Amino acid sequence: MSVQKVKKYLQKYGMESRLHEFPVSSATVDLAAEALGVEKACIAKSISFKYDDGCVIIVTAGDTKIDNAKFKAEFNIKAKMLSPDEVEQLTGYKIGGVCPFENPDCAKVYCDISLKRFLNIFPAGGSSNSCVKLNCDELFKLSNSIKWVDVCKSM
Repeated sequence: MSVQKVKKYLQKYGMESRLHEFPVSSATVDLAAEALGVEKACIAKSISFKYDDGCVIIVTAGDTKIDNAKFKAEFNIKAKMLSPDEVEQLTGYKIGGVCPFENPDCAKVYCDISLKRFLNIFPAGGSSNSCVKLNCDELFKLSNSIKWVDVCKSM
């Protein structure tokens, strides 16, 4: 189970207690915010796009969406989201639980600057009913993020 993979990964950093599992779904920004009792914006959603033979995962604030022009300027390709089957194959997680760490080598993670306005953010924890409480520096480190990008806009 993917949530166990995330728990084991977090243990390496003494952060396993940051993983929260819920008796309800947290598969969407709305559901995660409700399960945690936080504003939707601080839910860190991981959106995956085709890139060469793998994918890029953009981790962004819950109240944003990808700006296609900014994405193209940053990555020199048109933003094309992965299909549900490709998401699991290329990220190692199912939709609704895509975690920005412990991904296959073909998945490259980038953090969007929209997250930097929050003290705590909550990316998925590997399942559709889990999340991890982190600050931005921790997310960047744990995800082995390539760099901070500005590829989003407000919804």
